[in-house]
Amino acid sequence: MTVPKIGKYRWTIVALLFFSTTINYMDRQVIGYLKPILSDKYGWSNSDFALITAWFTGIYASVTVFAGAVIDKIGTKLGLALSLSFWSIMGMLNALCSGAVYQHVIVRSLFGIGEAGNFPASIKTVAEWFPKKERALATGIFNSGANVGAMIAALLVPYLAAHTWLNGYVEGWQMAFLFTGTIGLVWLIFWFAFYNKPSQQKRLSVSEYKYIHSDDATSLMSTGLINYKISWLQLLTYRQTWSFFIGKFLTDGVWWFLLFWLPDYMQKQFNMEGEAIMLPLFTVYGVAIIGSVAGGGFPMYFIHKGMETYKARMKAMLIIALLPIILITTQYFGNVAVFGTHAYIYALIVICIAAAAHQAWSANIFTTVSDLFPKKAVGSITGIGGLAGGIGGVLMQLLAGWLTDAFKYNPQTAYLILFLLCAFAYIIAWAIMKVLVPKFASIINI
Repeated sequence: MTVPKIGKYRWTIVALLFFSTTINYMDRQVIGYLKPILSDKYGWSNSDFALITAWFTGIYASVTVFAGAVIDKIGTKLGLALSLSFWSIMGMLNALCSGAVYQHVIVRSLFGIGEAGNFPASIKTVAEWFPKKERALATGIFNSGANVGAMIAALLVPYLAAHTWLNGYVEGWQMAFLFTGTIGLVWLIFWFAFYNKPSQQKRLSVSEYKYIHSDDATSLMSTGLINYKISWLQLLTYRQTWSFFIGKFLTDGVWWFLLFWLPDYMQKQFNMEGEAIMLPLFTVYGVAIIGSVAGGGFPMYFIHKGMETYKARMKAMLIIALLPIILITTQYFGNVAVFGTHAYIYALIVICIAAAAHQAWSANIFTTVSDLFPKKAVGSITGIGGLAGGIGGVLMQLLAGWLTDAFKYNPQTAYLILFLLCAFAYIIAWAIMKVLVPKFASIINI
């Protein structure tokens, strides 16, 4: 008797999510690389820039809650398509803004509304297309698109910004917004051509369909909870929800900080800007990809040894949470007076480790949602976590703006404080999550 091949079409779906996340982060990262140019051109302070990014983050996070609930209702195919279309158009509209800070605040806020749908839709898609044991790996793969998007932006945006286009009618910073926004509209062609939910996907084999739903067959059908529903407000009564909320609140701000403030850090710490920072930042986000994929697969090491899925995930997250503590050494290794011209390399090595750890953490904390909640609630819970992470991101960016202005003549002190906060965020988050959910407890069993 031959065992039927499972099939691999589910990985095609991950590839689509990978590219949407790549576009998502490429588009949001543009303004970070344009900060020195726009600040010099329009006389923005660090607090002005922080205000723009904080509004984007706050609106993004607020809408993520509702985006998750909407996607739970209308489905991932339409939800993600609408989300990406809107953010791409708003990103292109940013090219029409003048130097008035309020214009950029408005457009980046609208941009944030569109971007809010990407992760709720992607996490829900993974829950629908993968059994539990593969979800962290699938999430790690598509989540690595965040790093690829930042890498592409690191190479593309400084180049576009350094030139004028269309015989001088379009400035470089404008072309950066226009070009990156256009790419998202191309992705829609592939999304509609290759995506459908598993029950409607003709390219999916019967054996792969059964494999995808193996968790349902073994744990839910027998209890009659395959179509378990729960209200949005009721979700807030569960400690599992608050575990995810706090984990995202304490750690997402670190990634927002790295996305929007690393170019400023490189400029003030090492006098590097423009095309000079392309390769260093490209390297940071490139190394983070390793963390995303490897971190997503890390719990499987413990699962294969017989450990229960949630316990394996939390054990992996504990190890991952210890790695960012190395950020306390960033300003020491980045001291030019001590390490000379190689200081930026040593500082970047430390930041690379932390960035990889964050992406490993992110792949796993997202997957705790599908561990603990029924599929119909995944989008809503992811949205709630997105709100939490956005709040943390807003606070971190406002703090970064305030500190870098307050220590205008000594930015090293400002960044020392910021890196110290980032260093211990993960281990504190893990401890609180462990207290709230000490062992596996799915809400459908309560």
